[in-house]
Amino acid sequence: MQQLEALTKDALDLGGGIIALSASEAEAARQLQVCNACRYCEGFCAMFPAMTQRLMFEKADVHYLANLCHNCGACLHACQYAPPHEFAINVPQVMAQVRGQTYKDYAWPPALGKLYERNSLVLTLALAAGLALFLALAVAMGGGLWNSAVSGNFYNIFPHNLLVGLFAPVFLFALLALGMGLRHFLRDIGPATSGASATTPAALEATSAVLQLKYLDGGHGEGCNNEDDKFTLSRRRFHHLTFYGFMLCFAATSLATVYHYAFGWQAPYDLPSVPKILGTVGGVALMIGTAGLWYLHRRRHPLHGDLAQKPMDLGFIALLFLISASGLALWLGRATPAMALLLCLHLGAVMALFLTMPYSKFAHGFFRSAALLRYAVEKRQPKSALPGAD
Repeated sequence: MQQLEALTKDALDLGGGIIALSASEAEAARQLQVCNACRYCEGFCAMFPAMTQRLMFEKADVHYLANLCHNCGACLHACQYAPPHEFAINVPQVMAQVRGQTYKDYAWPPALGKLYERNSLVLTLALAAGLALFLALAVAMGGGLWNSAVSGNFYNIFPHNLLVGLFAPVFLFALLALGMGLRHFLRDIGPATSGASATTPAALEATSAVLQLKYLDGGHGEGCNNEDDKFTLSRRRFHHLTFYGFMLCFAATSLATVYHYAFGWQAPYDLPSVPKILGTVGGVALMIGTAGLWYLHRRRHPLHGDLAQKPMDLGFIALLFLISASGLALWLGRATPAMALLLCLHLGAVMALFLTMPYSKFAHGFFRSAALLRYAVEKRQPKSALPGAD
């Protein structure tokens, strides 16, 4: 083990001009050196073929590979050098630690990167509850918190322009912050992944991998691992329900915006209108998906990920569940005196999502998509262009 560490240090010293690695990045580089010599897990996911393209692992390489890792756990159960072996190889755990660091390092504005460490389950739900309480107090002061006279139309409680004025700036800032962080990430990993520009075939391949969650099948189609060494497709299925449920809800909101401004058709909409169908199906799928992910996350093997990030993960899952559940409850209770209270709860949860979006687990989808795009670009380049090529 000492000889391996000495050889790794010598290889890094020969590189010259290398940016210093953090403790988690250095540990990731050490483990990748061992994996690169073994290559038993090469067929599991995109991270391992990308790893074999390298002889050395600098900061950009480690960040890139960490975001290619889907944290499925298959390589841990297959590894002959996993703990208690002296090499102590645990790729899912160290990659999760590095991913958490990349979210903080590329946060924009940089000063807000610390929010990743504080975005816990309790804080996330407290923020949603606090915002809902603020809105409820505002409505109560107007005498309409439990009022059958305003039931059926939430614009009687919060005018449309007021909602746009409250939510649009926060949402646009969240998109700007995510976009700036992603831009800096791609700028850093671009040269480390051949530097070539993305082509249409590469973009289509990356998009397909994202939409299918391709690398949660374990590389053999039977799925990955959760609490033990048994393969399961549960994580992939619940991720699909969560992702597509969220996208259907977003599509419903976007279409409702078009209805409002282009045709003058104001909400609320009833079945069988397209926005209502999209929102209902999306809300149910999102509830099932997040409930399933919560269950699986609580049962996951402790060596599969970074325990320090567990509160952030659970907070994000809980917030998505709260949004979907409160949205469906608002629809079902729209004609009751409870509508105003349900509306405040739903709007508080949505605002909490917007406020935490750039500094929560929401960001991982953007960074992983970017890494998959660079992988699709890099794999199309001549292997001889990289020092670690076969």
